[in-house]
Amino acid sequence: MDILVLIPAVLAGSVFGSFLNVVIYRLPLGISIVRPRSSCTRCSRQIRWYENIPVISYILIRGRCRGCGEKISPRYPAVELLGALIAVVAVYRSGYSVESLISFSFLMALLAVTFIDWEHRIIPDEISLTFIAIGIAWSLFDPHLSFPDSLFGALAGGGSLWLVGTLYKLARHKEGMGGGDVKLMGMIGAFLGIKLILPVIVTASFLGSVYGIYLLRSKKGEAQTSVAFGSFLAPAAAVCMIFGSRLLSWYFTKF
Repeated sequence: MDILVLIPAVLAGSVFGSFLNVVIYRLPLGISIVRPRSSCTRCSRQIRWYENIPVISYILIRGRCRGCGEKISPRYPAVELLGALIAVVAVYRSGYSVESLISFSFLMALLAVTFIDWEHRIIPDEISLTFIAIGIAWSLFDPHLSFPDSLFGALAGGGSLWLVGTLYKLARHKEGMGGGDVKLMGMIGAFLGIKLILPVIVTASFLGSVYGIYLLRSKKGEAQTSVAFGSFLAPAAAVCMIFGSRLLSWYFTKF
């Protein structure tokens, strides 16, 4: 594919990444993602349009508010860049089509979940439940995933984590899996189907274990060793969506 063809995807992806930053910040706080206009969280100065150009504005203002000098989190340009990358991946896989738009939306939702769960330890129902419905509905038109596979993927994905959480609670008498993780896995199963549920969970568990070991070795205390599992499920789902067929082929070839 000609690299020039991807330029609109880069521009659109970065713009949607800028909007996703609003969602990531406001949704967990119960603030409207539409109004009011974006402003500095410290001095409440409204951000001008020319200060809101993805990535470029962050560089020009040197990562600080022009009103009070408050440092702006590097998460903002990072999400904008990731939005551009996700758009490129979606278009590269399916061209400029409805399929690429659905893939882009799903991957951006996973990106939002990753940051929200990492910071707030919650996964908003507005994201997970909405995308469960979208995933199942899209399966009626998806050339790669059938309706039964999507439906049973959602049920098996959410059900598997619900069962793990229930058994853990019975054994340890404390919560081991949040309801948000269960619904997130339902959302993932609705888009990826039942075959990729296990690879997603295994990949997320591996990533979470590596991070847990890091926390233990860094001696930050037992209170800080808990892991926001959704922050690992979401990127694991993105990896399995992009490389899923290759992972399954490798697995069945080796085992």
